[in-house]
Amino acid sequence: MAIAGSHILVFPYPAQGHMLSLLDLTHQLAIRGLFITILVTPNNLPTISNLLSAHPTTITALLLPLPPHPSIPHGVENVKDLPADGFQAMMKALGDLHDPLLDWFNNHPTPPVAIISDMFLGWTHHLACHLGIRRYMFSPSGAFALSVIYSLWRYLPKRNDPENENEEISFPKIPNSPKYPWWQLSPLYRTYKEGDPTTEFIKDGLFANMVSWGVVINSFTELERVYIDHLKQEIGHDRVFAVGPLLPPGDKTIERGGPSSNEVLPWLDTCPPQSVVYVCFGSQAVLTNEQMEMVALGLERSQIKFVWSVKEPTVGHVAGKYGRIPSGFEDRVAGRGLVVRGWAPQVAILSHESVGAFLTHCGWNSIMEAVVAEVLMLTWPMSADQYSNATLLHELNVGMKACEGAETVPESGELAELFRKSVSEETRVERERAREFGRAAKEAMGENGSSLKELNRLVANLSLVEE
Repeated sequence: MAIAGSHILVFPYPAQGHMLSLLDLTHQLAIRGLFITILVTPNNLPTISNLLSAHPTTITALLLPLPPHPSIPHGVENVKDLPADGFQAMMKALGDLHDPLLDWFNNHPTPPVAIISDMFLGWTHHLACHLGIRRYMFSPSGAFALSVIYSLWRYLPKRNDPENENEEISFPKIPNSPKYPWWQLSPLYRTYKEGDPTTEFIKDGLFANMVSWGVVINSFTELERVYIDHLKQEIGHDRVFAVGPLLPPGDKTIERGGPSSNEVLPWLDTCPPQSVVYVCFGSQAVLTNEQMEMVALGLERSQIKFVWSVKEPTVGHVAGKYGRIPSGFEDRVAGRGLVVRGWAPQVAILSHESVGAFLTHCGWNSIMEAVVAEVLMLTWPMSADQYSNATLLHELNVGMKACEGAETVPESGELAELFRKSVSEETRVERERAREFGRAAKEAMGENGSSLKELNRLVANLSLVEE
């Protein structure tokens, strides 16, 4: 039986790369008549302020303080400000919200009939089972990366030589049989220690993901059909909903992620179509000074136009070792290059007609934004699902390899040649492929599009209750 206006709990993981797309999904659910409670820790309330003001009668916030954890500095709630092992600490700490959340459910006059929560919150599956409701896992990664993650935890591959970081691990059950050296696998998997309370908790949560009622993915059928079908086969049902690309509504794209520089878009207006390379490594990655120097040299030698978004070092970065722009660089490239310190309006930049290529860390949000913008990607994966994402881009011929690894220092001459090539006629085939997938992405979210149908199927499924 379907119930109109069902109440749903949405629980994002409090890191920007995870939150943004789930908040965009929440907007889509709200405009389709669902009532939503969104759980956030107090420090993340500003992140959802626009969403709350856009839906004052259908979305409410549930504020629960982040439980203490010895690895989390006092008062710090956002993973991008945590030390390198912050993800594990945060996942474990958030698990302590189980009992406060249970109390809230039990005392609510009309409690939610379903939970949609991030893949790092697998424990919410057990909470849902206890309450007799359904839990849907939201994946901020694509179907291919999720296939690799599932395969790791389901089949638990090991190295023959425990000392060899370069030993290849193969995934024969996944279409196209990908292989990765050990060091490129998920850090959560590589650091798993049997019997350790934190890593056992994480393992249990990832197993819980595989048996949750449904899976929601920020991707679209035309991009990842073979891997979406594989996931359905692997988990044994068709409740895998590819509802992407999830982007902010209407003209909100320029604001996505926070405040930004106002000079970029007017400067891009002065550049010829498809002539600019955009360089950005997401909300967490910060380049070492050596890497900064090679990227700067590459941009300088290439003679192309560029926008470079440079993130400031944060907690966990050794002072003076990261993020330094080489002395005199900005003067030498004045007129043909722009350095933006802090957050840049990425969606708006990628969508600008002057931007032809994007050097990216291959975070999934960045990939979705670039696909919609029909921009060729230059790949430099650094961690987590980014290696799988880069594989997909190369497989689809919409990405070209620039570098790989958080510590790897690229050769500036090779970067310069890649930058030059990426906005030239030499990459005509790849750029046409990018345009094809961009058109497919827009069609997927348009009337009668595959993702729009999946979104409506998800809403119908969320609204079902047992008779």
